[in-house]
Amino acid sequence: MSATDEVRSTFADRHIGVSEHEQSAMLDELGYPTLDALIDAAVPGAIREHAPLSLGAGVSEQEALAQLRALADRNEVFTSLIGLGYSDTITPLVILRNVLENPAWYTAYTPYQPEISQGRLEALVNFQTMVTDLTGMEIANASLLDEATAAAEAMALLHRVNGAAGDVFFVDADCLPQTIAVLHTRAAPLGISVVVGDPHGDHTVAGCFGMLLQYPGASGRVRDLRGVVARAHESGARVAVAADLLALTLLVPPGEMDADVVVGSSQRFGVPLGFGGPHAAYFATRDEYKRTLPGRLVGVSIDAEGRPAYRLTLQTREQHIRREKATSNICTAQVLLAVIAGLYAAYHGASGLRAIATRVHALATSLAASLRGAGIDVVHEAFFDTITVRVPARAEEIAAAARARRVNLRVVDIDTLGIALDETTTPEIVGAVAAVFGAPLGPAAADGIPDELRRTSPYLTHPVFSAHRSEHQMLRYLRELADRDLALDRTMIPLGSCTMKLNATAEMEPITWPEWGGIHPFAPAEQTGGYRELIGDLERWLAEITGYDAVSLQPNAGSQGEYAGLLAIRRYHESRGEGARDVCLIPESAHGTNAASAAMAGMRVVVVKCDENGNVELEDLDRKATEHGDRLAALMVTYPSTHGVFEEAIGDICARVHEHGGQVYLDGANLNALVGVARPGKFGADVSHINLHKTFCIPHGGGGPGIGPIGVRAHLTPFLPNHPLVADAGPSGGMAISAAPWGSAGILPISWAYITMMGAAGLTDATHVAILNANYLAKRLAPHYSVLYTGANGLVAHECIIDIRPITRDTGVSVDDIAKRLIDFGFHAPTMSFPVAGTLMIEPTESEDRAEIDRFVDAMVTIRREIDAVGSGNWPADDNPLVHAPHTAEDVTRDEWKRSYPREVGAFPVATLRRRKYWPPVGRIDSVYGDRNVFCSCPPVSDYE
Repeated sequence: MSATDEVRSTFADRHIGVSEHEQSAMLDELGYPTLDALIDAAVPGAIREHAPLSLGAGVSEQEALAQLRALADRNEVFTSLIGLGYSDTITPLVILRNVLENPAWYTAYTPYQPEISQGRLEALVNFQTMVTDLTGMEIANASLLDEATAAAEAMALLHRVNGAAGDVFFVDADCLPQTIAVLHTRAAPLGISVVVGDPHGDHTVAGCFGMLLQYPGASGRVRDLRGVVARAHESGARVAVAADLLALTLLVPPGEMDADVVVGSSQRFGVPLGFGGPHAAYFATRDEYKRTLPGRLVGVSIDAEGRPAYRLTLQTREQHIRREKATSNICTAQVLLAVIAGLYAAYHGASGLRAIATRVHALATSLAASLRGAGIDVVHEAFFDTITVRVPARAEEIAAAARARRVNLRVVDIDTLGIALDETTTPEIVGAVAAVFGAPLGPAAADGIPDELRRTSPYLTHPVFSAHRSEHQMLRYLRELADRDLALDRTMIPLGSCTMKLNATAEMEPITWPEWGGIHPFAPAEQTGGYRELIGDLERWLAEITGYDAVSLQPNAGSQGEYAGLLAIRRYHESRGEGARDVCLIPESAHGTNAASAAMAGMRVVVVKCDENGNVELEDLDRKATEHGDRLAALMVTYPSTHGVFEEAIGDICARVHEHGGQVYLDGANLNALVGVARPGKFGADVSHINLHKTFCIPHGGGGPGIGPIGVRAHLTPFLPNHPLVADAGPSGGMAISAAPWGSAGILPISWAYITMMGAAGLTDATHVAILNANYLAKRLAPHYSVLYTGANGLVAHECIIDIRPITRDTGVSVDDIAKRLIDFGFHAPTMSFPVAGTLMIEPTESEDRAEIDRFVDAMVTIRREIDAVGSGNWPADDNPLVHAPHTAEDVTRDEWKRSYPREVGAFPVATLRRRKYWPPVGRIDSVYGDRNVFCSCPPVSDYE
């Protein structure tokens, strides 16, 4: 056996990319005898923990999957007719296998580099087009986190554009209860008063700036909204509507009723229930509001050669630009799930969706007629797929009888039941439900949709929704889209702060098992024993890893974790009679979402300076903390710092904030440099969010799903999130943050499997190697680029920042030029201009092997030589491989070549690319053109001719 051909017998051995032999060689280059010696030198001794994590030993993939199978078997997959925004669905198998289970899709990063993201961007434009068509609105974003969050964002948008009309937001009592709960949570810190009632009544609400209507209602009732919308507009209010996309294939869309915003979930378009998530919400509005639209918007622009090309537009990273003045703290989306929903629409087309909706509605009318025939009171005449029945004092009895037939109904109260049908409902299921009521199933009766509410306008008319009818066509379309992109299945994605590491197949496999994917979030507790044990395991494990006393898994993104943590701090101060504490100190290096989250939590942001080494300036911290004294609520700090170093004074920083009565929020974005090494809950922090999509291997999916649970010390435990429909989802005094009790629970098996297979030692080894890889990479780049910040002993943490500003000053070559040139080498660019403009932040992670790290370094060294050629005048500043990058196959094969460098330099800057070459589908995209010409739905086919 050669020295490099080492046996890798455990999962941890295979997760960690560099072998023990390679680690020794890398340590030699750094001048450290052992990995422990490197960690001792890099991590401040004051916070370093040497005791092993109390998690047990790692197990094999087969053992972990067997344990997950045993847990899954404790979940009972009943037919859930509960509704409330969650419907069972059928994921077309061609989409299941080739998107949801395909690493080309689930390991991609947020498409900030559009030239290498054209496939997923096209899929998102399909989603946006689907949403605008079905809702009848002018513009839609590329998804939000869940329906309740989208409704809260609608409230915030309407307050921004119409706040002069007052601070009251009126909510339809027939809205989903979890949506109402999240609205109350989000409204309170902003000084908005939520009033719940019947919008069709004669009363008016003084000072109402906006309202939210549900269409159809949670009860299933379908009402004409035109009169309500008209009265609202006459009184100066604006109107948002939460609508069911499948229902809109048959119902007049809200846009045709003059709604201002339409929100909802796309879950029933092929996305599994997953115990509540992840699911892609949608947000559609008027074109005039596009510059205040929350989340991501994909637009159509052109590249350097005039070819049509997709890109993120307008709101790309506004949190980092506008900080506390941002329209939202949401910096990501649910891209993978939005892609699935948009492809589901492309797979079925308008006629297919209409057929599904018609069939579901027919079954609902059949059930309603049967129940009425048996003397059961069906409350509403007009409905789509959900009916409400009144059974005085018998609701629990009938629901129990249904459960005996393995069917879940919704118990509204002791007298009332709700029954929601879906795509998977069969006549046999409807017959079983009718039988529970003692009613024989009859044929469909009168239509439940009034003539005045029947849709007549066309939708999904673009060819993309009719061109892929056969499975062969769809399969090739999915392959074509995936081939345009770069994801972790092709190359290292060296993004600082974003931790793009291995998402192992064994971790991913269970999420499509029906015992995990087919469970309704409001199914009875006795049917969800496996989920509850898995959730309990993760809460305990994450508490052990972080040193906190309790963990909530409800926040379904890092931004939501930030918000939940700050809200816990706010409510803690209020509980002590110190509600006036509203100042949040934030270092100038912080993630932009920190400031946006603080503003959402009703706090005033005060910026703390950083010193020349990137550390929090202690004198300025003291000055600001003293100045604000009894108004100090919190400090938000990222650790290791956003500059990629272990600040020596972190314990002192926490202590100084506590001296002034504040709490410390430690942003857990960089937790992958702490696991097994230091625990924030033990060195002074009070609360952290934990990015499971970074440290604990849930894949980024092109920009989502993510999970951002929070860990808190004991005094903040009473203020963790809870849920209105599932009392044991959190403490009794908690407030709902997300629509589902445990957020995106359907992907929690990924992190459970990762921790189980890695074990205590493997998790710690992963942290050690992440730090080793980052320092090795920084050491190799240092002769060619300036490493901007280092900590003790000249070391970095898990990432490093290289300074391109002197290069730009001397040669004109920018970070953009380097990022685009890396595409020609087959690499995604590092993080650009964050946290410092004109820099690149690079993170190799522990799962990349030395050869891949060296390949990236070689690419950067080659680029440096090209920069030097520009600086020396060998290549003109406006005609060189950097400014023309990336090079498409069309560019380098055209008959004429008039550039100052050979074609080969553009196409194959290093020889190995002749064997392994990614060709970008478009050249450099014109961002200015795209922002000036905002076009966010499927372009006509003629644009591609």
